[in-house]
Amino acid sequence: MKMKPSCHHGDALTLLDVLVLIAIVMVLGFLLLVIFPRPDAERKVQKITCLNNLKQIGLSHRIWEGDNNDTFPMGVSVNSGGAMEMVQTGNAVMPFLVMSNELSTPKLLCCPNDRERVTATTFGGLSNSNISYFTGADVRRDDDARLILSGDSNFEIGGKPVKSGLLSVWTNDPIAWTTSRHKGAGYVGFADGSAQQEDKASLQSCFTRTGIATNRLAIP
Repeated sequence: MKMKPSCHHGDALTLLDVLVLIAIVMVLGFLLLVIFPRPDAERKVQKITCLNNLKQIGLSHRIWEGDNNDTFPMGVSVNSGGAMEMVQTGNAVMPFLVMSNELSTPKLLCCPNDRERVTATTFGGLSNSNISYFTGADVRRDDDARLILSGDSNFEIGGKPVKSGLLSVWTNDPIAWTTSRHKGAGYVGFADGSAQQEDKASLQSCFTRTGIATNRLAIP
């Protein structure tokens, strides 16, 4: 007995089916990248954010000094609207408070990799817990680009992490980054408004190049 040819051609996908399937896979892939970004990509974004924060802090200092006899808050008395006396005691908050208009947002003061601090939404109640960056206590003008204006505060001297308050860093101090933020690296801002990444060796050079025997920093 002869078999009749089947009228069914199977369940083969049409071109339209394939295109729809590809589109669905692409959308799902995009959503996965948004919801679960690659760790290396996320770290890169965080590093760029930290660097930009320090540049914005440097720019805010320069804008503020333009309205205050070419002097940063660290060189202007509290009685004249500055932060000089306060920062000399190690107060790392006051310089940023007096520049609140120039900074526009306190979010710039928190490194996205700093897990020990929280981002403030307003300047009211700003404290050390909202600040990731130190301030050069004796940097009063922008006329010397070698002077260290600000930077990541997660570093150590002689293997001991620095503490909050006024810190004196001597040029021969064995200074290095901790691994808590940028894996053995960090960011430093200078008096001319520039900022750059520094490793352990270049961090040591930064303090040597200032030409100051003792660099005093207000650590949050």
